[in-house]
Amino acid sequence: MLTEPAPQTMRLSLPLLLLLLGAWAIPGVFGNRVPLTATAPQLDDEEKYSAHMPAHLRCDACKAIAYQMWQHLTKAEAKLHTLNSRGRQELSESVYTDILDRSCSQTWQDYGVREVNQVKRLTGPGLSNGQEPSISVMITGGPWPTRLSRTCLHYLGEFGEDQIYEAHQQGLESLKALLCEGSKGACSEKEPVTRTEL
Repeated sequence: MLTEPAPQTMRLSLPLLLLLLGAWAIPGVFGNRVPLTATAPQLDDEEKYSAHMPAHLRCDACKAIAYQMWQHLTKAEAKLHTLNSRGRQELSESVYTDILDRSCSQTWQDYGVREVNQVKRLTGPGLSNGQEPSISVMITGGPWPTRLSRTCLHYLGEFGEDQIYEAHQQGLESLKALLCEGSKGACSEKEPVTRTEL
């Protein structure tokens, strides 16, 4: 059975809609009014149609996934009423395995792509891309939730739930380091692999 990919959706709030229509301006430094404008990022074919996360967005995706795993596990630990021998709240293996699976299969609806300083970035909870622009348009839906979910499940398979939970217990930065850093990590400093056409 063939299915068509979900159309890209764009969430616009009323103030943003007014901004896009040019009906709103902010006072400038000397009292003159400066109109605010924003445009949606122009996505290339890979960003629109590829089943995989584009290489230039993999670091952002990894950080978002680490954040979501950490959030889900932290919330579950907060519900525990018993402490382990070290005085910490610790989930059983079956519970953290289930929670990590659920963190990967969530909707990922709060994530999307926008342009920041002429660079396309994945944005959403847990991602800080430096100074935020005064106005921007974020494209959500479409292929982004599926790509994030697949990438998340890939990390579960690559590292395993036990190693991910151990890193989580050391904190969010440790979890990000496990998933995203290192010689093969999505955020490593190495030169990105370029594709060659056949």
